[in-house]
Amino acid sequence: MRRALLVLSGLLWGCLSGHAEGLRYQSSSGDILLTNVPRVSPAPLHRSSVLPSAAPPALSSTRAAILHLIHELAQQHDVAPRLVHAMIRVESNFNPRAVSRTGAQGLMQLMPATAQRYQVNDPFNPRANIEGGIRYLKDLFRQFPGDIRRTLAAYNAGEGAVRRFGGIPPYPETQQYIERVLTLYSPLPAQGKIYRYRTANGSILFTDIPR
Repeated sequence: MRRALLVLSGLLWGCLSGHAEGLRYQSSSGDILLTNVPRVSPAPLHRSSVLPSAAPPALSSTRAAILHLIHELAQQHDVAPRLVHAMIRVESNFNPRAVSRTGAQGLMQLMPATAQRYQVNDPFNPRANIEGGIRYLKDLFRQFPGDIRRTLAAYNAGEGAVRRFGGIPPYPETQQYIERVLTLYSPLPAQGKIYRYRTANGSILFTDIPR
């Protein structure tokens, strides 16, 4: 039977080659198939549930957009933009999805209770998170007027801890946090220099904060 198939295949090949281009395939069972119809792979199926997500925006665009929000919201609430910038750098390093081991969330690392207190429904939304953090910071400045160290300590450890210890709590993390923020907040050698960035929506942002 196998020999008969091969002979028949040979005759068919001769017929195909005289009329059109003959194509030769081997089936999954090992038989030789001769045809003048090219094999076409089936089109891939598309399922909405497995569509690849859009490529994330470039880091520079994200950073520029956050800088724009910092300036807009800080000026709106009469808080120094450079201080907010320094806090975000230390708190989350500009990662809007950051979550700490204690549950603090977003750019300014709001604890769930703090986010609820300032009606931040989505702590991973950059605008909502920054505005909630700035409002909290401003309230802390009212509680500790003229004392930026206690204000930062209260932001990091809670105002209750600052009042309980009568000053900066003896927590190494809080003490390091204050120093890191103040180091970044201090005037830079290049003070007075203006930086120019393009935001994600194409607008131009001028700032004294380097990227």
